[in-house]
Amino acid sequence: VQLQASGGGLVQAGDSLRLSCAASGRTFSGSGMGWFRQAPGKEREFVAAVDWSGGRTRYADSMKGRFTISRDSAKNTVYLQMNSLRPEDTAVYSCAVRQFGYVYARMSVPEEYNYWGQGTLVTVSS
Repeated sequence: VQLQASGGGLVQAGDSLRLSCAASGRTFSGSGMGWFRQAPGKEREFVAAVDWSGGRTRYADSMKGRFTISRDSAKNTVYLQMNSLRPEDTAVYSCAVRQFGYVYARMSVPEEYNYWGQGTLVTVSS
């Protein structure tokens, strides 16, 4: 399984970015896909997750209303649309696959995921 995250960059507070995670190497039907982020000196933090097959979603409280996760099955790609970005959103954003499916209560736990991409850096200036 390969996960290739892209779309990061340097933006100003209030701007938007769309991250992409291109997945390959297996069938993702029945999997859960998640985005996590890690800022310098901080723990990895859950951002959002989506059920690859059914489209159910879950968000961290601080991202609700600003971030939207989606997937395009035909392109094997998961997206993270980020609006109203803040300096505290600065981090490396990584996508991951939970091969045993989407389970709401488990999607925020990094250890539940089996495959990880390399991450893309998002820097938000004030």
